[in-house]
Amino acid sequence: MKSPQRKPLVPPTLPPEIDPAQSVELLKELHILTRDGKLNQDSRRKLKQVYHLFQFIEKLLGELPASSTGLTLADHGAGKSYLGFIVYDLYFKALGAGHIYGIETRSELVTKSQELAARLGFGRMSFLNLSVAESTQSALLPERIDVVTALHACDTATDDAIAFGLQKNARAMVLVPCCQAEVAACLRQNKALNGSKTPLSELWRHPLHTREMGSQIT
Repeated sequence: MKSPQRKPLVPPTLPPEIDPAQSVELLKELHILTRDGKLNQDSRRKLKQVYHLFQFIEKLLGELPASSTGLTLADHGAGKSYLGFIVYDLYFKALGAGHIYGIETRSELVTKSQELAARLGFGRMSFLNLSVAESTQSALLPERIDVVTALHACDTATDDAIAFGLQKNARAMVLVPCCQAEVAACLRQNKALNGSKTPLSELWRHPLHTREMGSQIT
């Protein structure tokens, strides 16, 4: 499928990192941009991650043949659904077909995403309060999903996303594993043997070092 043409929407006064076709209102609703159009360092890093992943997803979507109802994408461990909303805004919205499913275990985030999608008129987005494992058998999702994504889905949820993709006969999976949570938990359990420090465990004695070591090992 040929990628849809995207018209620039962003005034030139906004940060250069913003995709010219991106809805400014969406980025403000996601708190990536402040109300006066500013981008702080944390938001800049998050946006860079999402845009980088979108480059892979957009290419894949453009190569896949769509059914009569359009392409389907499931975003696992969606959190605040930055990825799902941006993919919809930059790709699915212009197509006028297809559907994105956001899978998230935290009900309050699911509710907020549902409200935001309704407010922005993103009608072909669904947000489901399910674990990745539960979504595999859920009747709320179609039997086949074209593309499966997961950006830092916590702990072993990325493994569950792979199982979901296999079960749903996905044509493509774009996955970035959890940055450190699973490994960091193992490191914390083995910081000391019998209550005494060990030379190796000193490498991750402080919480910051535990997270960084977990990230590097992952």
